[in-house]
Amino acid sequence: MCDNHDRLRSNNKDLQSVERQLDRRRFLKKTSLGIGALALGSLLNTEKAWSSIGNSNGAIDAFTRNKLGLPHHLPKAKRIIYLFQSGGPSQLDLFDYKPKLVDMFGKDLPESVIGGQRLTGMSGSQSTLPVAPSLFKFKQYGESRAWVSEIMPHLSEVVDDLCFVKSMQTDQINHTPAVTFMQTGHQLPGRPSIGSWLSYGLGSENENLPTFITLISKNGKGQPLKAGLWGNGFLPTEHQGVQFRSGKDPVLYLNNPENYDGNDRKKMLDYLSELNTVQHDAYGDPEIQARMTQYEMAFRMQTSIPEVTDTSDEPEHIFDMYGKDSRDAGTYAANCLMARKLLEKGVRFVQLYHQGWDQHIGCPGGVKNKARQTDQPTAALLKDLKQRGMLEDTLVVWGGEFGRTVYSQGQLTKQNYGRDHHPKAFTMWMAGAGVKPGMSYGETDDFSYNVTKDPVHVHDFHATLMHLFGIDHERLTFKHQGRRYRLTDVHGHVVKDILT
Repeated sequence: MCDNHDRLRSNNKDLQSVERQLDRRRFLKKTSLGIGALALGSLLNTEKAWSSIGNSNGAIDAFTRNKLGLPHHLPKAKRIIYLFQSGGPSQLDLFDYKPKLVDMFGKDLPESVIGGQRLTGMSGSQSTLPVAPSLFKFKQYGESRAWVSEIMPHLSEVVDDLCFVKSMQTDQINHTPAVTFMQTGHQLPGRPSIGSWLSYGLGSENENLPTFITLISKNGKGQPLKAGLWGNGFLPTEHQGVQFRSGKDPVLYLNNPENYDGNDRKKMLDYLSELNTVQHDAYGDPEIQARMTQYEMAFRMQTSIPEVTDTSDEPEHIFDMYGKDSRDAGTYAANCLMARKLLEKGVRFVQLYHQGWDQHIGCPGGVKNKARQTDQPTAALLKDLKQRGMLEDTLVVWGGEFGRTVYSQGQLTKQNYGRDHHPKAFTMWMAGAGVKPGMSYGETDDFSYNVTKDPVHVHDFHATLMHLFGIDHERLTFKHQGRRYRLTDVHGHVVKDILT
């Protein structure tokens, strides 16, 4: 390899020029930093510099912190599965039980309840906004006595592991900005996603798989999902999410071309790495280093991906627990099972997207169908993590971008109604690492239209999530175009009441 590199250098005058500049830059840069570091080291009391960081749960030795000084405090969560239900699930038909609505069937929603809130163009022109009680029956389950709809029978078995947040609020009423807001902390595209921030702040727990992986249920219908939702934004590109697909090629362009073996690929990457190293040392562009890291990861993934995506070794009772769809690669059930396998291999953040929760018409049938697809595998995932001892340090999140209205969009009948978007009161739930189990937090009015107690904004949700990973959301920042950015922008408070 050295002989080849020498021949490459001797035949390329531009490369020789770059290396001559590199020699001078390297000497000045490295020597000055080296001497300065030695001088600084002699002045500092290293024991105090690397003293422990204390918190109410004990101490974390600063030697365990990474180059960014993270974690800031002892983390409760090591990994996360975010089950994103795209489209806006109806909290009224799933978790936010409102029995008084039965007597108000068909009556116009009082203006005092609406309170001047913005309506979408899809129902804002209706002459009336008739109240539509849920067609589904609710019961209380578990020691926590949590209310759950009859269309979620499997989830009702694990309510004592869940922390329902019934007072979620967002600033957006339309899908694209609302989903972007929930996934990136900003309503306009271009910001880093949650998974990218965690990857940047905490790094990876494995060498052969990406830190952040996205799975999307196949044959999904509804609002489109864009790669920016799991993108790195202005963070280094190695922190972007990698989408796994169903089929023979889970990751595109990973397999070797025909008649091209692994040895050829390794040699090519070695030569490419040499060129990139020269370019990086000459120009100092961090994206060159990120590109090298991605090439090396892709090479290792050629071996790791076939193993981790093969579920044939799972016992029959696991498939039975997740449901029959778990044998069909790419379904929500199969992706839930895949998420557990990825966590076991050291992936830090697994994001599942399941589309189709946007029931403007035919809400009872639509939400029932979505519940059928997701209820059993979601409950199975929680049970599976718990029986493996993983739930105690794995955070599981379930929710969409907003909720649905109590009034019917379009025609209301005894057996059918539609529900429009509603951003000011909806339900999410969390389970696992550091979250109080068997709890319902926050309250809404009798119409599930306004939060009456303990509101939780999207920024608060993000701040709380980061806190569970040992991160102070105000301190994890990245300087971009002259300003320091963070996931929570300039907002957000940790919801301490839901934490253990």
